[in-house]
Amino acid sequence: MEAILLGIYSFFVWLIFIKLKWLPWNTKTQVTVAIIPIVGLTVLILLLNIFAPSSADVRVFKYTVPIVSQLRGRVIEVPVEEGNRLVKKGEVLFKIDPEPFRLAVNQLEAQLASAIASQKELEESLKGARGAVDQSTARMREIGARLELARTRVTQNRELVATGAGSKFDLEQAETNLKELEGQRDAARATQVQTQASERQVQQKLGAKVNGEFAQVAQIRAQLENARWDLEQTVTLSPCDCYVINLQLRAGGFVAGIPFNAVMTLVEAEGQVVALFNQNELHQVAPGNEAEFTLYTNPGRIIKGKVDSVIWAQGQGQLPPSGTLPMIGVLTQPPGRFAVKFDIADRDKEMFMAAGAAGGAAIYTEHLAAIHILRKVILRVGAYINYLILKLH
Repeated sequence: MEAILLGIYSFFVWLIFIKLKWLPWNTKTQVTVAIIPIVGLTVLILLLNIFAPSSADVRVFKYTVPIVSQLRGRVIEVPVEEGNRLVKKGEVLFKIDPEPFRLAVNQLEAQLASAIASQKELEESLKGARGAVDQSTARMREIGARLELARTRVTQNRELVATGAGSKFDLEQAETNLKELEGQRDAARATQVQTQASERQVQQKLGAKVNGEFAQVAQIRAQLENARWDLEQTVTLSPCDCYVINLQLRAGGFVAGIPFNAVMTLVEAEGQVVALFNQNELHQVAPGNEAEFTLYTNPGRIIKGKVDSVIWAQGQGQLPPSGTLPMIGVLTQPPGRFAVKFDIADRDKEMFMAAGAAGGAAIYTEHLAAIHILRKVILRVGAYINYLILKLH
């Protein structure tokens, strides 16, 4: 752009001083003609770098998702391909032979049905045991009441016999009735103890309750849910709209379910565009400012966007906790640059941008909008220069 401006300026100098000779071409005018572009371009470039800063270091970053199998098993299908084909969220990445996991589900379903049936039987037994306990308790109360009455009759007959007003036969009959009732009490007490022991045994077999179910049934149900989840994991789905790279898996292979053993890597379709600026270039930049950038992978293309944020942090500003003092050599390094994150305009969101693609960028602040056109021209000239492949072979 500076060369174009100098060319235009030189044309007018030639036209005014040489061709048309409107002004004399002498030492004074020659010095003036030489100073004007130097001062003008210097001021223009300084203002341009302040109110329309540019960066020659733009990067496209994309998150990657390593895919690891949740299970151990034989791979029966890998329907995706490595390359530039977009894999939508929810598409199948690969399948593991589900038969061993289906058998485990069937086995646990049978165990659960058996456990539920056994639980019902034990519940019925528990109801019977509780009924027997209640019956023996009622029998004990009945015998207790009769026993008290028999003891009272024995006491009364003894007093009557002692005074000569009573019959000795009646006393012997009352004592016999008392002994008989005591025998019935002992038998009822033994029955009560037996029914209570039976009730405790049934309760022990049933066990404690978990969420309204007895422990054994709840345990088998939890195992069944886990087995069903394992069965679902035999089909691994894409967690995002991504591209598949580093595809190591083939049908017939075996996955071991090891967390750090990725079988493929997914690169997200949408990425982040970040540009690095010198520290003194950002004091006029604010979120929402218009921005444009170019990529070497897309020569001649201007991508529109806005400033999302300035990442006001970098590694040189970090002091990690340690027992040593900061090293002077680290602190005296040249000041690092700060990253500016861009939001891509809607018209360019569908554009494919490769992870790691580089280029240039410019930010247009809210001040001196008249000179922004110069930065836009410079950026566009640079975008078309990207068509040139300057190598000798």
